[in-house]
Amino acid sequence: MRNYQRSSKRLFTDFDGPLMDVSERYYQVYLYCLHQVRLPQQPIVQMSKEEFWSAKRAQVPEWKIGWESGLTLPGQAEDFARLRSETVHSPLFFQYDRLHDFAIPALEKLQEHGFDLAVMTMRRQKELYPVLNHFNLGRFFATDRIFCLRDDYKKRGDTKDKPQLMEKAIATLPPVEEQWIVGDTEADIIAGKRFRVKTIGILSGIRNEYQLRLHQPDRIKADLREVVAELTGDAIYNKIGAL
Repeated sequence: MRNYQRSSKRLFTDFDGPLMDVSERYYQVYLYCLHQVRLPQQPIVQMSKEEFWSAKRAQVPEWKIGWESGLTLPGQAEDFARLRSETVHSPLFFQYDRLHDFAIPALEKLQEHGFDLAVMTMRRQKELYPVLNHFNLGRFFATDRIFCLRDDYKKRGDTKDKPQLMEKAIATLPPVEEQWIVGDTEADIIAGKRFRVKTIGILSGIRNEYQLRLHQPDRIKADLREVVAELTGDAIYNKIGAL
């Protein structure tokens, strides 16, 4: 464990959405499930990635995505939804995830401004630690600032599991004057509100603005660059460009 100077401000960040772009993984799983469930010669209406991701961000149910893609025979939409749930976190598809270009510059800037950084994610240990190591993200998150699910944990649903992670964080981390949680789903907002952590909904993940506003976060930002500008007053630059 690294020794960090005590900070007066802390930022919890979700992993998928704020830091990782998972849209290609989800789309490849969609294509796989669509073609696994369809019958030979059955006509389908394959969504483009843009159409699919828009539906996901609007929280269109999985069975309806299958139905709208042409899986209209009895039981097909349900089979599609079930297969998708079983497949989306399989090792074969994690290769499609990408680190957002702005993620490391944003974390560096937050660290420069003295933020105590913690990551809080619904990924299991085996799904998180290889990626942290691959991108050398451990330099931002001390081992006691990494909150994820054990490999043998039985999931109850994100809106139940993430508040449980937040409860552990609040109980084990030193107090600070101000802390925020940044995330792309309602689970992040619920976890923050339950423990009086200020919430920032972020639009670089799997929910659109309408869905996030239903849960009344303190702020909504396009991505982590806007969070940096809001919390530090400092802009970051990368190959995408300035904020």
